[in-house]
Parts: sequence; structure tokens; C-alpha cells
Amino acid sequence: MPGPAGLTLEPMNTNRIAHVAALVGEPARTAMLLALMDGRALTARELADVARVTPATASRHLGLMVEASLLRVERQGRHRYHRLASTEVARVLEGVMQLAAPASTPAQRRMVVGPRDVALRTARTCYDHLAGRLGVAIAGHLQDVGAVVFDGEAAAGHVTDAAAPALQRLGLPPEAARDDGRGRRLHCRPCLDWSERRMHLAGRLGALICHHCLESGWLLRGQGTRALTFSPRGEMVLRDWMGTARWQEVCAGG
Repeated sequence: MPGPAGLTLEPMNTNRIAHVAALVGEPARTAMLLALMDGRALTARELADVARVTPATASRHLGLMVEASLLRVERQGRHRYHRLASTEVARVLEGVMQLAAPASTPAQRRMVVGPRDVALRTARTCYDHLAGRLGVAIAGHLQDVGAVVFDGEAAAGHVTDAAAPALQRLGLPPEAARDDGRGRRLHCRPCLDWSERRMHLAGRLGALICHHCLESGWLLRGQGTRALTFSPRGEMVLRDWMGTARWQEVCAGG
């Protein structure tokens, strides 16, 4: 197929581009994709609510976008979550949003997921590791300093040589960063957070950090709840360790 300036365009490529553009351009699918732009993962029911379509219609839309590699599905227990398939998809959507944005754009309605209890959303235990905004911020900080690397495609993680000094600054011994390979439990793995829909840190390392924070009195358990509260000392230590920006994520309301 002749193109501009004598270029030849492959029909398969142009057909693929047209197919992806048609998927992105349908209003309900656009709403679903935009709801996932903050990096979270949402269920089909939640995405149906965002797009204001029935669950059956949402399921068909989601199937088409997964097939086209715009979305990927992650399973967490009995639940199936959808998220953008890659950073490349996010960058394309950002470009389209910039082109489409008028001078004044109404703020998009944020999808609220997970527990309504603010305390549970802020900090809680997820089995034996930390979840909520605190857990996500800890995982984010360890990734920021290069101590932990998550492979989202494989739902796996590993520690690097930067892990020992990062953990020592929190008061953990150097061996906490070491994966001795013993036992069946992974040393480091990402776990999709119920409320934040981003990854927090699980595995033996996640359990060690949780135990250390509780034993040090930085985090306090409540009676009959998984919610954790911060002691004054804990607020200071964790803020100093992860930095102001990450700590502000923990303290964000809602």
C-alpha cells in the first residue's frame, strides 16, 4: 500500500492500528481505560460501574481489550483484576488525553475501591505483612532506592545488593535482605493491595518488616480489627526512612 513520500505501509499494520484505535475510541472502553490510568487494578464489576454498563457488556469489552493486549488480568485468590497491560499502553493513552483535552476539563470521578474504613485503608495487616497505603508506600520506597524489583508480568520479585543498607536504615539486620533459598515460601514477592490496587510487599521479607514494625512499637494493633495505628515514634521513624513524599501518600485521606 503506497504511503506518504513513497513509503509502503503494510496492510496488517494499518489494520492493527485501526483495530486498537477502534477499541480505545468506544466510550465505555475509554472510561474503563482511563479508570486504570492511576496504576491500580479493578474488577470487572468496578469497571462496569465506571463505564455505566451492565456486567455482561463490561465483560465483553474487557475480553476484547485483553485479547488486544491493552489490558492484562491478575488473579488474587477468588478475584480477577484488570490493569493496563504495560507502560506503553499508558503512554499512548496519555498522548490521546493530551490531544483530546479542552482548555478546561472537568475532574474525572475517582473510583473508590476496597474498605470504606479509613483506618483499614491507611495501614493494616494482610496475613503477616503490611497492606494499605503504608504497605504500598514501603514497597514503593524499596523500589525507589533499587532495593527491590518487581516483575509485574511474572508476579515475582527479588532483592538487590541495595536491599541490605536500605533495611539496615530501618533497623533490620543485613541477613534480612538475604534469600537463603530455604523453605517453600518466596523471600520477596508483590501482592496486589485490596484497597490501593497497587503492589505491596509480601513473602518472608514483607513478614520481617511487618514483625519488626510491630515489635518496635511503631505500629499498634487494634482489638478485633486488622487496622494498625502509628505510635508517635513510629510516625517519625517511618517518615524519616521513606521520605516526606512517600509518607504523604500514607497520610492522604479517603
